Amino acid sequence: MKKTLFIIGMLLCVFSLHAQDMKTLFIAMPDSIAPLLTKVNREDCVDFLASNMKAEVKNRFGKVSELKKLTDDYLFLQTTGSSSMEMKLLPLNDSVKVICVINTVCGPVCDSEIRFYSTRWEQLAESDFIRLPSVEAFYLPVDTLTDEAYVAIREKADMELVKATLSEDKSIISFTYTTPEYLAKTEREKLAVYIKKEPVIYEWKEGKFSAFP
Repeated sequence: MKKTLFIIGMLLCVFSLHAQDMKTLFIAMPDSIAPLLTKVNREDCVDFLASNMKAEVKNRFGKVSELKKLTDDYLFLQTTGSSSMEMKLLPLNDSVKVICVINTVCGPVCDSEIRFYSTRWEQLAESDFIRLPSVEAFYLPVDTLTDEAYVAIREKADMELVKATLSEDKSIISFTYTTPEYLAKTEREKLAVYIKKEPVIYEWKEGKFSAFP
């Protein structure tokens, strides 16, 4: 009897590890995390994509949501015309993984929210896995004591808006400073002089995201 229970336990462990793929996790995802989609919606999206069809479904509001990309460890879902969800399955160790979920809303300027979950969809503390870049990480070094134009234009940029994106094939996250996009054209052009051209990139290493050297 003990031997039988041991075998069953081992099989359950193997199944649990095998189930750590994005398709399975997406279907099992609680409605509270993606409230626009029902479980049937999610199952239909997966089936359509597997059949090389456009993975569009009518969501709870009667609008179109589309699953655009699904791999073993990555997902991109266009939830509405102005919002999206990205998910990446990331290793903590040889057997345990976490899910990074990014929800982005463009209204009209894009801004993102990042959350982390276990493969049981238990929400985890963000601070355990990432320390978000400060707004200063997007700016070039400036002498604020002598550059009055910089000080003046920074006062106009009084909202901190950042779009985060995950990579499909790499364990990285990119941050793009979108605050300038809500400014008037002339102010946006003045601010652009002081902003770095490349996004801030973090890499997943040893169970957390850290700034890429």
